[in-house]
Amino acid sequence: MDLDIQVMDLAREMLLTVVILAGPVLAVGLIVGVAVSLFQALTSVQEQTLSLVPKMMAVVMVVLLFLAPAISIMKDFFIRIVAQLNTFGLS
Repeated sequence: MDLDIQVMDLAREMLLTVVILAGPVLAVGLIVGVAVSLFQALTSVQEQTLSLVPKMMAVVMVVLLFLAPAISIMKDFFIRIVAQLNTFGLS
């Protein structure tokens, strides 16, 4: 029973880590996408590249901006998992 609780805690921590890492990228993509779509609707411009290029540039900028903190978060999560391996009987 104790192992089940540890596995559930690890799964919860994993999902939280994924949300922390992917959240900023997804939020920026959503905000830029809505802004570009609103601009296209207001100006009646129906250019497909106008929709894709700003989203791609914004997402790439956010990924580059948060790359170092993301690597640090992933490294800390990996260290915690490796430290818990002996409690799962896998060491």
